[in-house]
Amino acid sequence: MPSASAEFRTRHIFVQFKCQLGRAYDVAAAIMDNVEECGELFSTSGEYDLIARFNLEAHQDPGLFVTERLQRLDGVAATYTILAFNAFTPNQDPS
Repeated sequence: MPSASAEFRTRHIFVQFKCQLGRAYDVAAAIMDNVEECGELFSTSGEYDLIARFNLEAHQDPGLFVTERLQRLDGVAATYTILAFNAFTPNQDPS
């Protein structure tokens, strides 16, 4: 059974955004202005235009968050979601 502190642990998801042509800056502004869970947002090269890290509370469903909050932003054409399991930092004990 998870400890009480584990129930309130933040989990992270990374979402790549494919934007409608010419809309990447509009989408980035909408994310920064309206999605408080956004921890970082970057423009990228390649198939996707943006990538963002979102910090979700343990009770938040990542699927609902992406489909109801992110995919509905004006200018978003597609998303690709990556669930993160563990953050590694220098000198971290892996156990």
